[in-house]
Amino acid sequence: MPRARLVTPRLVTMASALAIVAALSGGLAACGRGDKSDMPPLPASATAPVNYERDIHSYAQPAIARVKHVDLNLTADFASKTLSGTATLDVTGQAGATEVILDVRNLDIRSVADADGKVLAYTLGADDPIKGQPLTVTVPAFEADKAQKIVVTYSTRPDAAALQWLTPAQTAGGEQPFLFSQGQAILTRTWVPTQDSPGIRQTYSATITVPEALKAVMSAEMLTPDGEDAANGLHSYRFRMTNPVPPYLIALAVGDLAFASEGDRVGVWTEPSRLEAAKAEFSEMGQLVDAAEALYGPYRWGRYDLLILPPSFPFGGMENPRLTFATPTVVAGDKSLVSLVAHELAHSWSGNLVTNATWADIWLNEGTTTYFENRIMEAVYGRDRALMLQVLGWNDLQSSIATMPPLDTRLHVDLEGRDPDAGLNDIPYEKGAAFLRTIERIVGRERFDAWLKGYFERNAFRPMTAAGFLVDIRQHLVGPDNPALEAELQLDNWVYQPGLPSNAVAPQSSALAAVDTAAKAFFVDKGAASAIPWARWSTQERQHFLDWRPEGLVAGRDWLTNQQLADLESTLNLRSEGNAEVLFQWLQIAVAHRYQPAVPTLERFLTSQGRRKFVLPLFTSLWAEDGWGRPIATRIYAEARPGYHPVTTGSVDAVVGVPAG
Repeated sequence: MPRARLVTPRLVTMASALAIVAALSGGLAACGRGDKSDMPPLPASATAPVNYERDIHSYAQPAIARVKHVDLNLTADFASKTLSGTATLDVTGQAGATEVILDVRNLDIRSVADADGKVLAYTLGADDPIKGQPLTVTVPAFEADKAQKIVVTYSTRPDAAALQWLTPAQTAGGEQPFLFSQGQAILTRTWVPTQDSPGIRQTYSATITVPEALKAVMSAEMLTPDGEDAANGLHSYRFRMTNPVPPYLIALAVGDLAFASEGDRVGVWTEPSRLEAAKAEFSEMGQLVDAAEALYGPYRWGRYDLLILPPSFPFGGMENPRLTFATPTVVAGDKSLVSLVAHELAHSWSGNLVTNATWADIWLNEGTTTYFENRIMEAVYGRDRALMLQVLGWNDLQSSIATMPPLDTRLHVDLEGRDPDAGLNDIPYEKGAAFLRTIERIVGRERFDAWLKGYFERNAFRPMTAAGFLVDIRQHLVGPDNPALEAELQLDNWVYQPGLPSNAVAPQSSALAAVDTAAKAFFVDKGAASAIPWARWSTQERQHFLDWRPEGLVAGRDWLTNQQLADLESTLNLRSEGNAEVLFQWLQIAVAHRYQPAVPTLERFLTSQGRRKFVLPLFTSLWAEDGWGRPIATRIYAEARPGYHPVTTGSVDAVVGVPAG
């Protein structure tokens, strides 16, 4: 999922950018149209034995018995808001073991049987509000290296936390309903009974049956692009994923969908009315894939397509293999927010290929991806733009370190007794990226790139821990007889200690230094908004301007006058701002100053999209303004909540409460 800042039109030509990245790696890796036969073969690491890390967010015991493959046969019922059917699991276990433990949450289990239909005994354990329940299945004693099949017949519930069922009125087209899933971190268990731990990789296949007017897509190879006739006027689509993936990457969407190709292996899915805009916005995806391959090796997933979801999608993007899910808030009309694609694409290596074994080490996914994303941006859009992105991320990091509990500013974080979403903040993203930039600065880019490319290859399709990462970097980069380099890198301090080590260096951007000057002239020296060179600025420069605060400011309110706020709003045309990132930062300023004229813009923004990155901070800020903001928050949330995904409502409910009625 994305955290890093976003990009505006290119500073260099695409041809010159590709020449740069080609020079870095000696040429671009070839890849075909994305069919199974075109995908690179699995490396030896994919089949090597795994030492499973204890996952406090899963009931599974994979060292005893583990799921290797999931085959879904599900029917989507929009009237009841349920998926129902079977999940057939291929399971292997220790010789003599007679139990398999799965993770489920709010699933209605109908029966459990073997491949021949023989009923298998099962029990559902106590329900935990975070983890759900263990589903323990009794099976015949395992034989060594021999899989058994377990067929679970079940249905989801209308309130399944991974699924959002949208009415036609909640879609762009307004005529057909829509369904999408969001599995990260531990929500896959609310629609698939499996071992829902990122360290237990599984291949999967699926047959999804839907109303004839709709199309199903998944994070897998689409075997039947046109679907197949099914009974009762329904249509079925079949899929397969032959690369083993962590369960949170099993993803499904169903709706009135259309596709536009952007080359042999990239394209965009979305609702038909949004297709042309999405196609234009993301026309450079193929070049981003080429740049990523040039840096760190072949893309191993065949196709790279993008699905633009309805506005209620709770995240900026989700790196589902072969099919990134993305919010429509990134379709700004000027390609200014397309670095989201770079971030989710980078996850194809850091996260999807090499995955955090548990959520305590999500920095291994997100920090490495944020670093990789910035390298793609540098290769394609230039060093200046990459530095601006680094500075904005660094500023977010400083704010997080200053306001979070110190122990939560460690990369390897303790999540005992907490939802793993508690670890989704700027620390794993921005501190993780700063850690890798520090190593690169000390050892040199050439050595660092060689190590990181090798890290992805050595550990492909495997879970990774903080300890394993440190072993790899000491063995393959630092070396055993280099105490001076070991001391200079401070590897353990970065991973296990709060805050930032002494070798952390703040990135610098001359472009943003000029923005600081303009910000001081307006905010402190009371200059006119007409003097701000807004039209010439990139998205990053505009974000930096609106994020600027006087040095030493403690409270966020009352440092601007109503006259200044009105001048900003009118001169910069902020009421009509179409860039969601920029508009969000303006609304944060407006709420902090109880600026009443911005309330209609705020209400329109909060009721037109459900991205948690924007929604949660704005409701939190409103709630903090007790006499003024709380009535506004209560009124807007009552209207907006029915259109939000459970991931978003779960967070906002904790702040505002559940609206009455």
